[in-house]
Amino acid sequence: MAAPHRSNARPAPRPSKDKPGPLDCLEAIYLAEARPGHALPTPTQPEIAFAGRSNVGKSTLLNRLAQRRALARTSKTPGCTRGVVLFELRLRDETRLHIADLPGYGFADRSKGERAAWGKHLEEYVARRASLRAVIVLIDVRRGPQPDDLQLLDWLRFIHRDPIVVLTKIDKLSRNEVGAAVASAHRDLGVPVLAVSGETGAGREELLQRIRAMVAPVEAQPGTDAEGVSAPVTGDPTVGHPPGTAPAQPDALARPNISDHA
Repeated sequence: MAAPHRSNARPAPRPSKDKPGPLDCLEAIYLAEARPGHALPTPTQPEIAFAGRSNVGKSTLLNRLAQRRALARTSKTPGCTRGVVLFELRLRDETRLHIADLPGYGFADRSKGERAAWGKHLEEYVARRASLRAVIVLIDVRRGPQPDDLQLLDWLRFIHRDPIVVLTKIDKLSRNEVGAAVASAHRDLGVPVLAVSGETGAGREELLQRIRAMVAPVEAQPGTDAEGVSAPVTGDPTVGHPPGTAPAQPDALARPNISDHA
């Protein structure tokens, strides 16, 4: 079962003076958290995972996307997310999706054993989760890709998960500096690069448009439902199991060692 967390209740957003748009978030609720040793519920919507270093501004950005003040917890102490946390969003255009908030890496003040458990837990989720459509890797625009960011991107490519890089905190730089950073990251990393600010909301709509395209219903294929969500696979280690049973262990994955950075 998923680890206990907090109430689903979320305060409604303040009425906006702006004209209603199709990307307005009408509903945003917490679904579940799975820490090492716990499993997530069976997926019902396509999922988008967000990953990044512990001080990259991930929680602030998720709150901005959801137009809520406290959907994802923010803290002055990096590394507070300690499991895979799922939220469900419903946009005004009736797009529904799940957001997976992954624990930050790089600066979390945790023991080596706990970091190793996180690494294994995250590897199972990202490599095996049937409903996961994409992994968005957040990078601080002022610092550029760090070694552990590059390691994660290499591993995602290895397991055939196409990453999308999003540069955060663009409100800290000038428009010209942001443009140069985006061009440099795209050239060096060879993946799509977007730029956003969780503080001001700049780039929110462009990112949500990309996400909406990734979670759009696809033509049903064998093993998927009408929304294009794959049916749970036997032994999927990310899905809950009956009491007294253990999830099947995945085959060893050849990948960079990311456990120390979880």
